[in-house]
This record gives sequence, structure tokens and C-alpha cells, in this order.
Amino acid sequence: MPIRFLTAGESHGRGLVCIIEGLPANLELSSEYINRELERRQRGYGRGGRMKIEKDRVQILSGVRFGKTLGGPIALFIENKDWENWKQKMAVEGERPETAVPFTRPRPGHADLAGGIKYNQRDLRNVLERASARETACRVALGAVCKRFLEELGVFVGSYVVSIGTVQPPIEEQDLIKRHQLAEQSELRFPDPSKDKDFVELIDRAKEMGESLGGVFEVFAVGVPPGLGSHVHWDRKLDGRIAQAMMSIQAIKGVEIGLGFEAAKRFGSEVHDEIGYREGEGYFRYSNNLGGLEGGITNGMPIIVRCAMKPIPTLTKPLRSVDVLTKEEVRAGKERTDVVAVPAASVVGESALALVLADAFLEKLGGDFMEEIKERYRIYLEHVKSF
Repeated sequence: MPIRFLTAGESHGRGLVCIIEGLPANLELSSEYINRELERRQRGYGRGGRMKIEKDRVQILSGVRFGKTLGGPIALFIENKDWENWKQKMAVEGERPETAVPFTRPRPGHADLAGGIKYNQRDLRNVLERASARETACRVALGAVCKRFLEELGVFVGSYVVSIGTVQPPIEEQDLIKRHQLAEQSELRFPDPSKDKDFVELIDRAKEMGESLGGVFEVFAVGVPPGLGSHVHWDRKLDGRIAQAMMSIQAIKGVEIGLGFEAAKRFGSEVHDEIGYREGEGYFRYSNNLGGLEGGITNGMPIIVRCAMKPIPTLTKPLRSVDVLTKEEVRAGKERTDVVAVPAASVVGESALALVLADAFLEKLGGDFMEEIKERYRIYLEHVKSF
């Protein structure tokens, strides 16, 4: 694949490191642009105390000079401000201090126990620190770089929350970009800020009960041309690549594209998007039930992806568990946590989609600098229009 990226760092370590390779030279990029995306990830009613500590800001360490990419790897660093409170307990070297009490009570629903068994770690902090959703700050930063690239090609990536727990108000606005814009005005990223109070009441009730909440969000991309991805091999199918990227986000347990599972309940004539043609414009669809993808290839309609996020596994009234040292029944351990993080996850979902789409564009167009890529894209769009 043209784009490769890596993330490194623990939740309470010194910071997070992100490296992305494969983006072309001469793409305008600034830390301010990335910081705006990082700030969006930190919003949302129901977030925990960590968000009051961290004010994520990126440092661009390499790959950019005078505001433009150089074509080489781009390295980013995001400091963990909470490191000051953890630098002894999370020290890289030296003797273990008495304050570094082992975490031995795995939380149901978390990577604690499965990761402890896999990596032979009796102190489960050695697992939970990396498994933490703090890592998604890296993916938002990397996704921001890809969003900046996609903007140059006329592609907009956005998102909004569909439901939290049992609260699922109807979404009146049909235009996807308008939904995103309205969601930006909402504490819960729902495309009708007047409905925030319904979500807030449920979240407050869950907090009082010592519970957490999940929900559903949608991520979309408009301006995507037909022809990205391929039908010829399983690992080149774009819908598969999108689904994998979304499922890799912490706590995501379900992904649908277009109608998703609803399509299984309908007749074929109610699912497949009929094709039309306009002279001078080319092909179009009368509907978008398949979410912009057919046979693993984009068809020119907006890409629409729906993700289901399970409730956060850390509960203030913990579930039953077993201490990995004593094997005695205990209540699961507690960490500082959110009641709900669905709005933040929707922003992470945008980045996941942007990473996949940027990769697919570069796979299709090739090129090492922006001017070359834009010219190739212009020629390809002429082909699409004249086909």
C-alpha cells in the first residue's frame, strides 16, 4: 500500500509518537491544522478527568519544511501532560518504586486479561497502557494529515452521532455535510443540538448508576470518484479495508456500509442503486443504499459507514473478576474513565476513513508531488466523465 503508518506510546507514558510515510511532496500542512482535529477528539459531554488534564498539541518533528511536505516520512509527537504524575510509576529505566502497585484485577471487556495471558504479564498495566484509547490521538493526528491531502482533491470527510444508548432521535437534515456542520455545534455531535438534553439526561443517569454507555456514529466522505479500490483481490477491496480500519478503533464492535444489515431484510429492487446518465455529467445513481461501494470499488456516490461502539469497560461499580495473582474472586480494577466516548470515536472514525481513502487515491494515481497528482487526477476525471 502507498501509505504506511505506525503509532507508539502508552497512555501515561511520556507521549505518543506517530509516523506516516507515502504522502507526496508539496502538500501544505501545519501543526495548527492537526491541532484543530486533536481538539475535536477531546470534546463531548460525558468525558472523564483525563480530558481536563490533556490539551493535545502536536509537534511536527520531520517531513515538513516551511509549511510543505517533503515527500519523506512525517514524524509527529503528542506530549502526555499526565506524565508528570506518572513518570516514576511508568519509568523506562531503574528499579520499580513501591508506588507502582501492580494492576491485577482484569476488567471484563478490556484487553487486560487476554493481553496478560498473551504477553505473560502479571501486572496488567503493561497491557492496558497500550490498549488504551489514548492511542487514538495518534490516529487523529495522522488522519488529519490525510484529510489535508484529500481536501486538495475535493474530498470532504465528516461524521455525526446517530445514537447513544437507547436515545436515537430522528435525523431530519438529509445533506451529509450539513449534518456534520450541525454536529459540530452539539456537545454530543448529534446533527440537531436541540436534542442534546435528551442525551445529557441519559448520560447523567448512567454516571449515577456507575455505568457506561455506547452508541452508533456515521462517518462519510463526499467528492469521492468512482474507481478507487478493486474487485480483483480480497485485500484490495475498499469496503473491506474501510471495515478493518473502523474495527481497529478501540471499542468498535460492528461496522455497516450503506444500509448494512437492513439490506438483508429487503428485496433486491429495494436495495440496489439504479443507474442513470446525464449528457455532459456522466453516470449517477437514484439512491445510495450501498453506501458508495460496489464490488469493493467506489461508484461515485458518498461513502457512508456506520459504526457501533460498545460501552466503555471501566465501570465505577465494577463487575466480577478474578485476581491474576491470588485467583480469588474480586471486583474488577478501576481506572479514570469516561461515561461515554461515542462523540470522540466519531472523530477517530473520520481519521480512519481518511487514512484508507488517501491510501486508495495514491494507489490509483501514483505520483510523488502534489502538482503531478493533481494533473493525473484531472485526466482521470475526464475519463470518468467521458466513459
